[in-house]
Amino acid sequence: MVQENMKAFGTMAEKETPKTKETQPEIKGTLTYEDKVVQKIVGLALESVDGLLSVEGGFFSNLTGKLINTDDVTTGVDVEVGKTQVAVDLKVVTEYRKNVPDIYEKIKEVIRKEVAAMTELEVVEVNVTVTDIKTKEQQKEDEVSIQDRVTSAAQTTGKFTSEQVDKVKDKVKDKVEDNTDKEARVK
Repeated sequence: MVQENMKAFGTMAEKETPKTKETQPEIKGTLTYEDKVVQKIVGLALESVDGLLSVEGGFFSNLTGKLINTDDVTTGVDVEVGKTQVAVDLKVVTEYRKNVPDIYEKIKEVIRKEVAAMTELEVVEVNVTVTDIKTKEQQKEDEVSIQDRVTSAAQTTGKFTSEQVDKVKDKVKDKVEDNTDKEARVK
């Protein structure tokens, strides 16, 4: 009797087959990237390009974070991200006595490689506008002068604000004392 039950159990188990990968339902969904993600990949990738001094993006623009208090590598990197493709626009400052077409080729290659490796998106366009050519020394001088101007402006603003706060405090103190004197005379 026990053997009959075991045979039946064994027979049942043999008839059931485990679900295979083909029989499992497909998980649906999409994978998309915000522009800022691709901008960051591009910005970080460009740090390795020899002869590229900075990417212009406004007053506080510097690709490699050489400007103190600037860690944003996405500044000056414009991207257009589609479902499978990416286009990139950059305005750059290159180093004097370096071959600009070679720098451009390096920029395209490093962007293509890094974006594809991390996102599997295809880079179909890289537009680079060279806005200036400088020596490394000129670039450092410009960075220092900008930093000095920013620091000076911050200090001046802080001093002015502090003086204005002191004036307000003095006015309030005078008013409180006047009111205290008036109340004392009324009593």
